[in-house]
Amino acid sequence: MVLWYKRSMDFQQAWEETLKNTQIVRRRVSSLHTFDDTRVPYMFLSPSLINDGDTVVRKGEVVVQKPSLILPPNMPRFDGFDFGQEADADQGAVVSFLMMRGISFPSMKYNNTTHSLDVFEGGIDRAVSFFANQLEREENVSCGLVTGHEETWPFSILIFICAQVARNSEFDLNRLMDDYRRHHPD
Repeated sequence: MVLWYKRSMDFQQAWEETLKNTQIVRRRVSSLHTFDDTRVPYMFLSPSLINDGDTVVRKGEVVVQKPSLILPPNMPRFDGFDFGQEADADQGAVVSFLMMRGISFPSMKYNNTTHSLDVFEGGIDRAVSFFANQLEREENVSCGLVTGHEETWPFSILIFICAQVARNSEFDLNRLMDDYRRHHPD
């Protein structure tokens, strides 16, 4: 399926749609790892573009590379996010677009893998309730639940990951400093 923003490469319109329509229903409870890569599973729910009244269920995970005090140039890498051929060929276009809007990611690698794409027979509200209850019953503290539009799912997942990284930043900095002090006592 060719997404509307891929044809026109109108990132601004896609970004505005994403901001308006993305909802992080359930955040990941577990913190990101400070000294290792972190797998961040997610479920992304969106109204079906094909079957009116149904919900598309995208299950995947983003591997967030471990943070580092010595960072490479401020150019994060987004692998597995389907922004379109032009953007995939030049990730700098996506990074520049986000930076121009005051959004920056730590210089890490974010690798997205979609594990499954299914249809839930029922509307988005019913799907949210079903999957939120399922995650709670399973006591799953690592999976996030996000809703938005199918056309702009890559931006919605980036918003989810950005919220996780921001929530973890102070914790990571304290753990990195504690680790340094342990290994370099005065």
